Amino acid sequence: MAKPERTIEDIILQKDGRNIGALRPHLPANYVEEAARLILDNPAKALIATGFHILSAGAPETDGPPGAVAIGNALKKLGFEIAYVTDIHSSKALRAVAPRSQRIIDFPVTGHRESSEFAFQVIKEESPTILISTERCGLTGDGTYRNMRGLDISQFNAKIDHLFDLHPASVGIGDGGNEIGMGNLYKVIPNYEKLPKSPCVTTVKKLVIASVSNWGSYGLVAGLSLLAGKNLLPTVEQEMKWVENAVKAGAVDGFSGESKPYVDAFPPEVNSICLRELHEFLDSRGI
Repeated sequence: MAKPERTIEDIILQKDGRNIGALRPHLPANYVEEAARLILDNPAKALIATGFHILSAGAPETDGPPGAVAIGNALKKLGFEIAYVTDIHSSKALRAVAPRSQRIIDFPVTGHRESSEFAFQVIKEESPTILISTERCGLTGDGTYRNMRGLDISQFNAKIDHLFDLHPASVGIGDGGNEIGMGNLYKVIPNYEKLPKSPCVTTVKKLVIASVSNWGSYGLVAGLSLLAGKNLLPTVEQEMKWVENAVKAGAVDGFSGESKPYVDAFPPEVNSICLRELHEFLDSRGI
């Protein structure tokens, strides 16, 4: 019997150390393509949110900004207008990765009422057709933001969730259960070992899970590439440079909290495996 063909989902869920793959049966088999199709069905303007604060280091992590920019660059090539959304704690790292020509909206770190009002103004003024979040900590049921250790990081996290509460077309990418979008599965996440008992409750229209959120972002770009018929992925060298630039701007490895070009404890040569295999996947399909 022929071996089943590898999918994008297989590639982005490899080396799963957090048990995020346990959630796969609760999503459509082709969840990446479904997310990519939602984006292409809502052309014009995308707002892309990212930035996750690492409490032990007092700094943002390397997972998030590279993936956000990979999506932004891909959508730019498809004719979308792009703007990023983050807060003061992650803006420097994101700016070190994003092209200078692309705008970054700084969402204030403030209370829920003020955050809701700011989100309403952003939606009104920007008129986005699609919202995307990758590796952005999301609200838990008690109204706080918590990292994978369950520690409260609310004071370092703008309430960007309010944007997603206001928009019908959205995609969330996460690798741990506490990111914007994981609210789609908040009832089942606590049932699985290693995943948070108090997961994010903020929902999105389409959810993408991956072993590393950057990998989920690259998987989404691969899905967009399939639908568009052209390879929109960054090169491995470009991705390595993004991580290096983020570290120079103060970002750290999310696992160790150390200032080194690792992503979720994966050194560059291991972190690059996912992107290499996505390129090979598209090449095998003539893209």
